Amino acid sequence: MGYSGARGGLEAILAAEDLVRRARDHAPVAWADTEQIVARFRLAVDRVMGEAGLFDEDTAAAAFRQAEGDPLEASHLLRAYRSTLPRLAVGEPVDPDDMLILRRIVPAFREPDGPQLLGRTTDYTGRLLEKPTARPEADEHVAGTPKPRTDEQRRPRRFLDLLRDLGLAVDHRGEAEDAEPFDLTRKPARPPAPRSAALAAMARAETGALVSLWYRSILGPDGNLHEVTLGEVRHGRLPLRVKHPHTGNPVAVGNFRVTEAEAIEDLNGAEEDRSRFDVGYGLCFGHNERKAIAMANLDIANRRFGKSGPLEQLLLLTTDGLDSGGFLEHLKLPHYVTFRSMVERKRALQAAAGTGEGPAPRQSEPFGGQC
Repeated sequence: MGYSGARGGLEAILAAEDLVRRARDHAPVAWADTEQIVARFRLAVDRVMGEAGLFDEDTAAAAFRQAEGDPLEASHLLRAYRSTLPRLAVGEPVDPDDMLILRRIVPAFREPDGPQLLGRTTDYTGRLLEKPTARPEADEHVAGTPKPRTDEQRRPRRFLDLLRDLGLAVDHRGEAEDAEPFDLTRKPARPPAPRSAALAAMARAETGALVSLWYRSILGPDGNLHEVTLGEVRHGRLPLRVKHPHTGNPVAVGNFRVTEAEAIEDLNGAEEDRSRFDVGYGLCFGHNERKAIAMANLDIANRRFGKSGPLEQLLLLTTDGLDSGGFLEHLKLPHYVTFRSMVERKRALQAAAGTGEGPAPRQSEPFGGQC
């Protein structure tokens, strides 16, 4: 596809950008600062960090503000910013069992090892719109400060471990075919791809696109049968460790929040072990349970059906919001040359059908001018 420079458009472009800045910087209300956005729009900030692949709440909040609340544009800004940063070190592998849990639910089992921690959620609250007219005061109906959880309660045993002890889960540990994690930031993933590439693609995928693909898979238009149960969902903090430059020993330099999910699927295929369940895994930045749950379910679906159907290709090539959104946005850019060539082909076909020869368009005719 070829493009031609458009003359005379620079002034209009600068004016359009000025309108954005004036509306943003001189609005009737004050511009929300970074701390307000992180505190008040935490789920949006977490989503932006996950889709951009950079855990930095303040920078994600700044991108969200600059994008005027558009998560996809904010993710684009944050991913572009991340590309300018030097890669100083590579973090050490993290064991998810080291997570300090803030929220943990086990839908598959009534009394799992360790407590159910509902955490900060509106999952069990009626979806009734509130319109506060002022800053709400402290709720007098809330009981006293909850008793703090112990370290043991914050690191409970996994539900998956119980299934393994009972011999009910397929154990994928020790599989050497994907020992080195796929680095999606250095090269794109293309099918056929290892499992780590699919998980990395889902971790950065646009949340809505991933949920939509999961729902398509569950509904079964491709003939794939699922019977999925959500095993466990966790949200908490994991330590970030790097090697000390002098000693070479792992050193914790901070922590980051993640959401983790494990989905359980009944195996019923002809070549599958029907005496066990398969377990899918999902983990993403921040508190984004929709993405983590969709990831875990699609991890199983991709293992079972991805190589024999379109699922892996859809997963790797269509769920990145910056790819799909960028292609859609580029349609708003000038396409004079390509559309003029399409018009000329149509006119030639019409002329050939009528007279056997098509006249060339004149400069005064529609679509005849230069780009």
